[in-house]
Amino acid sequence: MIFFVSDLHLSPRSPGATRLFLQFLGGNARQADELFILGDLFEAWIGDDDCDAPFNAEVVAALRLASESGLKISAMHGNRDFLLGTGFTAASGVKLLNDPYVLSTAEWQFVLSHGDALCLDDTAYMAFRTQVRNPEWQAALLAKPLIERRAIAAHMREVSESSQRGKENPYTDLQAAATDDFLREHGYATFIHGHTHQPARHDHIVDGIHVERWVLADWHEDRGECLVWDGEALSREAITHENRP
Repeated sequence: MIFFVSDLHLSPRSPGATRLFLQFLGGNARQADELFILGDLFEAWIGDDDCDAPFNAEVVAALRLASESGLKISAMHGNRDFLLGTGFTAASGVKLLNDPYVLSTAEWQFVLSHGDALCLDDTAYMAFRTQVRNPEWQAALLAKPLIERRAIAAHMREVSESSQRGKENPYTDLQAAATDDFLREHGYATFIHGHTHQPARHDHIVDGIHVERWVLADWHEDRGECLVWDGEALSREAITHENRP
């Protein structure tokens, strides 16, 4: 059994969502063989040298405990936690994946992504993404003191929230033509991604072939969600504070 989640945006400002995720890691997630976190596990990650901050340390320890229990956990970068690195993986036991990542099982083939790279119509965001994924830019940021990086992260969050305020849907969807090209490039595999906060199942017809695209839900203070592959089909499972192992 395989679980997929994304867009948890964990931070000290989201104690409910954090509690849900820690409960999930210690309970329901242990039913799975693998857990894939498809980006934005954290609302912000300013560098692996911040692993020891109390909030980060609590989440990292929970991931390590789940990993040591036998749950194989993999994650990829999102637009909020693009600085996750080898220090995080060593501390948490989580494997970092390239985006996109092809997942082949005995029964089916999937292609996994955070999804933001296909939001080509949001030109402002794509320019931001190009900047923050640049290794030289990242190295320059990581060279700054932690206190300065915290201030930069807070400012970036404030700018993001300000730009989204008042919009009916602040998240741009994937560009249709680029998505079809992506599905074609990856052999018409079932596509699973997050980022848009618009959970749905989409049917694409590419070169006459039916391809499913599953969009993962973002997590909130009172509920989360994981997508479950049981070897035969995909289904959604709600994660609430009432869930028990």
